[in-house]
Amino acid sequence: MKAIMIMFDSLNRHLLPPYGCEWTHAPNFERLAQKSLTFTKSYIGSMPCMPARRELHTGRYNFLHRSWGPLEPFDDSMPQLLDENGIYSHLVTDHYHYFEDGAGGSYHNRYSSYEFVRGQEGDFWKGQVDPPEVPEQTSRETNHHPRMWVQDWINRSYMPTPEEQSQHKVFDLGLEFLHTNKDADNWYLQIETFDPHEPFFSHQKHKDLYPHEYEGPHFDWPPYAKVSEPPEQVEHGRYEYAALLSMCDEQLGRVLDVMDEHDLWRDTMLIVCTDHGYLLGEHDWWAKNKMPWYNYLANTPLFIWDPRSGGRGEMRDSVVQLIDIPATLLEYFGVARPEDMQGKVLKETIADDTPVRREGLFGAFGSHVNYTDGRRVYMRAPTPENTPLYEYTLMPTHLRSRFCVEELQETELAPPFEFTKGCPVMKIEGEVWAGAGDFKTLLYDVASDPGQEHPLEDAATEAEVVGRMIRLMIDTDAPIEQYRRLGLTEAFEAVATDPRPEEG
Repeated sequence: MKAIMIMFDSLNRHLLPPYGCEWTHAPNFERLAQKSLTFTKSYIGSMPCMPARRELHTGRYNFLHRSWGPLEPFDDSMPQLLDENGIYSHLVTDHYHYFEDGAGGSYHNRYSSYEFVRGQEGDFWKGQVDPPEVPEQTSRETNHHPRMWVQDWINRSYMPTPEEQSQHKVFDLGLEFLHTNKDADNWYLQIETFDPHEPFFSHQKHKDLYPHEYEGPHFDWPPYAKVSEPPEQVEHGRYEYAALLSMCDEQLGRVLDVMDEHDLWRDTMLIVCTDHGYLLGEHDWWAKNKMPWYNYLANTPLFIWDPRSGGRGEMRDSVVQLIDIPATLLEYFGVARPEDMQGKVLKETIADDTPVRREGLFGAFGSHVNYTDGRRVYMRAPTPENTPLYEYTLMPTHLRSRFCVEELQETELAPPFEFTKGCPVMKIEGEVWAGAGDFKTLLYDVASDPGQEHPLEDAATEAEVVGRMIRLMIDTDAPIEQYRRLGLTEAFEAVATDPRPEEG
């Protein structure tokens, strides 16, 4: 058996034709939908980039115990488990966060082999002492360091054609692996590109798919902030994203072509997924992290082809999550699933839409804790103080750096959690790295209000979903202070002392 996973970053479900978008140019995603199953209620777990990738390895939620960080010594890693059981695993990526001080070192080395393509975003790649002139638009304050903006413009100068862009090179290497190993058995290939994550760098070939008049400043790297740009600039930003999306579609088509050429559909699972979406003005926001995790961000595109069942050209409406993918791949290759893995095997869901989970959690460290059952989405905001909040880790690193010595002065040793395999962990005062913003608790019925424009005021429904959310938090051994941070201490005590209700 063989498996390919193509993972994009910040890929928007609502801008793909298989999910109803009529203005983007993405014929290969339409082609993919005809050759696989399209999941309508696929939800993220932990956000953003590296928390999601920790879930892709471990099959369990990250965000209640940890922010951005590496794999922990006690973590189970899906590609490593494959490798240890005779299944060759290979990673091809241009996702440079794998190789930074913060998350670096522990992810890519879990694969049998890996290849890294340089140059995305502010990857400190090519050296240029005298900086280039940077367009004025990047002077607006964002969460990105100005040095990254300069480095990005240096990197772009080394990519004068689409074929020289990082994304294209990633797929070149992925296809090289496929051509080399098409006749071999027992392998897993992960082709992972940073695109269409910002900045939305593309060449004229793909921009020409979206002709429009625009005379404003250069704008392909929106800030993580409220929209303040004029409507024509917002529209231009959306077209810049769409152009990069169309490049992603073109590269996806190259993989589909090779699968057709070598009839890999016969014995090769294909999964196409992302870590989260991206706001392009929806809810009056750009990007992610500071605002609630609306469905534009949390309800993600997912396509799966399983040669065992042969389902294609159909929708699957059961609730699934990113943490289910590692469990599904392990089962596909006949590898036992670790006890700590919370993800569910999707074999039967793929075959005939049999539900394997009623509900799920999602969120970012220190921000809203969110619950969904596919119809209702509940976003529980923290108290104004947003405390207490702690990181639990044996690998004290941030997004791009190690914890500084000042942060570690008050470190305590906390007892093991259920999933740390008996290891006590460091307990370090946490910080919300992107800022949770000033948002309230929100409840939506996304079946009748898919755009989440009309929050519900329904005390009975809220009480029900709070109870269900708390039970999921208990199941993931959430730190006790999370309930206090969310203003749920009394509700937690009531749920924790009651027997579990029968599932409907």
